[in-house]
Amino acid sequence: MAIVGIIITATKLAGVLATVTVAANALSFSRFRRKNLRPFVNPIDESRDVLAAFNVNGDEAGRDGEDEFFFGLATAPAHVEDKLNDAWLQFAEDDEAPCEASEPRQPCQMADAVLASFAGDGTSHQASAVEPKRKMLKRKKSQRISMEAMIRGYQKYIEVEEPAPKDEHSCHEHSHHVAAWHNVPHPEERLRFWSDPDTELKLAKNTGITVFRMGVDWSRIFPKEPTDGLEDTVNFAALERYRWILHRIHSYGMKVMLTLFHHSLPPWAGDYGGWKLEKTVDYFMDFTRLVVDNLSDLVDYWVTFNEPHVFCMLTYTAGAWPGGHPDMLEVATSTLPTSVFNQTMHWMAVAHSKAYDYIHEHSVLSPPIVGVAHNVSFTRPYGLFDVAAVTVANSLTLYPYLDSICGKMDFIGLNYYGQEVCAGAGLKLVKTVEYSESGRGVYPDGLYRLLLQFNERYKDLSIPFIITENGVADETDVIRRPYMLEHLLAIYAAMLMGVRVIGYLFWTISDNWEWADGYGPKFGLVAVDRANDLARTPRPSYYLFSKVATSGKITRQDRQWAWYELRKAVKEKRTRPFYREVNKQGLMYAGGLDEPTWRPYVDRDWRFGHYEMEGLHDPLSRFWRSIHRPFFPRMKIAPEDGPDVLLASST
Repeated sequence: MAIVGIIITATKLAGVLATVTVAANALSFSRFRRKNLRPFVNPIDESRDVLAAFNVNGDEAGRDGEDEFFFGLATAPAHVEDKLNDAWLQFAEDDEAPCEASEPRQPCQMADAVLASFAGDGTSHQASAVEPKRKMLKRKKSQRISMEAMIRGYQKYIEVEEPAPKDEHSCHEHSHHVAAWHNVPHPEERLRFWSDPDTELKLAKNTGITVFRMGVDWSRIFPKEPTDGLEDTVNFAALERYRWILHRIHSYGMKVMLTLFHHSLPPWAGDYGGWKLEKTVDYFMDFTRLVVDNLSDLVDYWVTFNEPHVFCMLTYTAGAWPGGHPDMLEVATSTLPTSVFNQTMHWMAVAHSKAYDYIHEHSVLSPPIVGVAHNVSFTRPYGLFDVAAVTVANSLTLYPYLDSICGKMDFIGLNYYGQEVCAGAGLKLVKTVEYSESGRGVYPDGLYRLLLQFNERYKDLSIPFIITENGVADETDVIRRPYMLEHLLAIYAAMLMGVRVIGYLFWTISDNWEWADGYGPKFGLVAVDRANDLARTPRPSYYLFSKVATSGKITRQDRQWAWYELRKAVKEKRTRPFYREVNKQGLMYAGGLDEPTWRPYVDRDWRFGHYEMEGLHDPLSRFWRSIHRPFFPRMKIAPEDGPDVLLASST
């Protein structure tokens, strides 16, 4: 009987603990919902013909742009510059092991033999196994030219033949550091912005924008560690070339927003530990001083760091980006106060503060406008027990970096792409959510909510916000048009609520290299045919963006047409590419895919102010909802119909 008593007592204790756990998580979610998911009244009058009117023709008497709203386009050196032997190119060219040793298939054994023969210098030697004859591909290889020719942007190539990827002889799961890179023509050329910036600049100018955001690549200016002094290290020809490009931007009537660090740590800095060490701050300041002293008369807005927490997380704790090399201890302690993540974030904050002071003390244009581009996502829990994961994620990413530099900013730049649904330590693919090709959930309301939250937190600074990046990977261009309009409406609504937003930069002009996702996700307003000398074809969204940027207005008719195209795609059950790998549990991996899977367009109304947030998805919450919903039904509002054809929203 004693054993029975123990079992009964243990069962009661387990029941009490389970009840307390469920109650605690339910209370946490209730608080989260009140703060982040509470329905709001849309401040935009949707009955008017003009839904939003941005002041793009304001008084330009002052440089601070307080009375004027600007539209711009954004890009980065690692995405677009050719002739750039940066960490990303080296990372892409240095393949990972293509298959696990546990796989018994003969092709894997052969691939193992090839990869096992890699030498210490990173070059490949002939394996002992006899390989089948492989096709040869032609590639362009750049030739050395004079410094004067480099400054003027001249280039010289020879064609060389290289073996094609061994698709038919490699493992089924051939893994690369960078996906969708080895299987595209001339990936190392990116968009040739270094050799031919005018192609992109003309496309940008023709949209009617007034600000062009680009970056200066640190490793191009400092191709090696400056241990022997700056004179023997600095590539002054490259610095002069950047100056020429900035002049070209101004010649097209656009202002310059210049980024100093955009996810590209020089390879030599990655070798010794990068931002884990204080000396990287000193090296970064050497780079900053050179850029400011030589280019500041041509720069209207400065961005010191782009998405520092994203770089630190993916480089130093996940090891998914070049330059980090984290060990198991660094990964395991990534959320602790003394973690390598917080250590690298600290040195980036110190570097920003020093750069901010130097720009303000030495910039030719006075007063300079300096800020950061801070990545924000609207993060919500998948299930009742995922609230803690959301809390941890927000505590690491939303405010800490800005809090540490809040006295050293002239504007707060926000990069917003969408929502993330947390399930434990991973991100869940929710079938009822529309996603970009790169796995970001579409949620315009999230930008509005975050702008209000950030404005409340930093209102005492009395500085404006700039949306430094916003965009969507969508090769079909069906989602991009309503995405663009709905996020602009979210910004306009926040402005009506008192948030001071002075600019919006769309990401990006042309399809380009998207970090570890390679050339898979298509973010561009302009399509690029890499097999046809990088020929450009503007998408319909290019012309819609041009119309909005030029007029500053979003009309009800434009919104109806954008949604008409999307509703038509939904009704016809069309599919679109998706470049994020998903496991059987629906969790998305950080890595991309060489070739996309295909997903249908989601039948959902995600217009700004109309998004009906579904409840939690865990079994307990779904069970409760099934009991609760019949007594409290909610009316579903279909998207506005197109001007000519009525497409009813399926229910």
